[in-house]
Amino acid sequence: MTEWVSVGSVESFEQGGTRIDVSGHRLAIFRINDSFYVIGDRCTHAEASLAEGELFGGEVECPRHGSEFNIKTGKPGALPATRPVPTFEVNVDEDQVMVLIEPIEESE
Repeated sequence: MTEWVSVGSVESFEQGGTRIDVSGHRLAIFRINDSFYVIGDRCTHAEASLAEGELFGGEVECPRHGSEFNIKTGKPGALPATRPVPTFEVNVDEDQVMVLIEPIEESE
């Protein structure tokens, strides 16, 4: 069942990307001015952290091989990646950044 999960206060996010691990997901949260976008943090080509990539408008460039992903749709815009990364709905509730996710139970 999906649920809204707080990933931090608005003030805790600087401009650009931040990696957050929550409810079994590794997320890349991007702040551009007062807007937030959330995608899966692993590049679908080489599993590098997309939160560490450079932002160019609405695209993040993978730091490992240069694939680009749209931070709104998750779709790749440049090779070598050909598969999209997951996207997550995000909302700001008062001062908290909330992400809609399906928790993944970690096996022991």
